Amino acid sequence: MNTYENAIELKGVTKRYEGFTLDSLTLNVPKGSVMGFIGQNGAGKTTTIRSLLGITDTDEGEIRLLGLDLRKHEQKIKQRIAVVFDELPFHDLFTARDMGRIFEGIYDGWDYAEYSRYLDLFGLPLKKKIGQFSKGMKMKLQIACALSHNAELLVMDEATTGLDPVVRDEILHLFMEYIKNGERSILMSSHITSDLEKIADSVAFIDNGRLLISGYKDEIIETHGIIRCGRDKLAEIDRSDIVSIRVNEFGTEVMVNDRRRASYKYKDMVLDPVSLDDIMVFYVHGGEKEWS
Repeated sequence: MNTYENAIELKGVTKRYEGFTLDSLTLNVPKGSVMGFIGQNGAGKTTTIRSLLGITDTDEGEIRLLGLDLRKHEQKIKQRIAVVFDELPFHDLFTARDMGRIFEGIYDGWDYAEYSRYLDLFGLPLKKKIGQFSKGMKMKLQIACALSHNAELLVMDEATTGLDPVVRDEILHLFMEYIKNGERSILMSSHITSDLEKIADSVAFIDNGRLLISGYKDEIIETHGIIRCGRDKLAEIDRSDIVSIRVNEFGTEVMVNDRRRASYKYKDMVLDPVSLDDIMVFYVHGGEKEWS
């Protein structure tokens, strides 16, 4: 049994580009859990993932995966992790059989029997060229490759984007099976927050290169709420309770950061629960007084 506490530890990770900075990101993914990594396009999700995979050189900070320092143990770490990208990185002329042989030469722990099991499970042909696969088939092939060398950490960058709901549900179920033994972990970047609501234990929300909010998913959802009221009622709501205010033709929607406290303070106002989508949208606009 491996004794590390966090599958991923980022401490003060900074990467500067012209016009964008990943700004001193500190984040932990506990071992045996699924963390949803959310944010708009350009928020810094892919830069973060490329940094923790050693693809992008960071300017500052520390990265530890599976208890090991990335700078000192990159090759050892890469034997123990798996990655699924939004676009298939395999050549169109290869077949699933070819990919099995290629990965067998890369990973010490490659299990061809397990790989064959996933191909059967997903209904993927061995000899058909990958260029003739549908998007869903390509994603399933990536996942079959990723899960066939007993990886302890699975990192996914928008892996379910563009897939139909049936395929996404099938894949999410597979991920739940993957982490069931408590020794494996997942970092899942996705725009589809409904997927994360199904399987994530915790979430981290990044915007403009900075971490805005992170923690246990259920706590974050349960803590926040949306007050729906007329503009004439806004003055009654303390600014310290407000994340941001959306104005529409029917009145205002005010996200509050403590739903229980708000239920006592604003008894005559409608207070609704929130989704991860709501939290992402309202926090993006947190620096504005009002938005629409």
